[in-house]
Amino acid sequence: QVQLVESGGGLVQAGGSLRLSCAASGGSFSTYTMGWFRQTPGKEREFVALIRLNGYNTLYDDSVKGRFTISRDNAKNTVYLQMNSLKPEDTAVYYCAAGVLAFSVAKQVKSYQYWGQGTQVTVSS
Repeated sequence: QVQLVESGGGLVQAGGSLRLSCAASGGSFSTYTMGWFRQTPGKEREFVALIRLNGYNTLYDDSVKGRFTISRDNAKNTVYLQMNSLKPEDTAVYYCAAGVLAFSVAKQVKSYQYWGQGTQVTVSS
């Protein structure tokens, strides 16, 4: 059983930056694809970014491409999401997820077996 704990959320002005962290415990971190998703009230959880086991293969949603960077430190069992040039529409609860999955379904919420509790990111205009 893997436990995931996110941190780093908060309130920031548009154009600012935040760095989210997700610490994993209880499993073999280096064997999981790690993803970040976000959700706003009344909407479905949506894919933001993912990083594969080796840390070299990443994928981003078009809405964050060029502004967000996902990375992982397998020695620290931690995945990060560096968010730059934040926009009000980035406001959401951000969730970290871990899974053993095929790349073809890696953007799907249902592909991930483990989830964190979420961290709120609020971007003011």
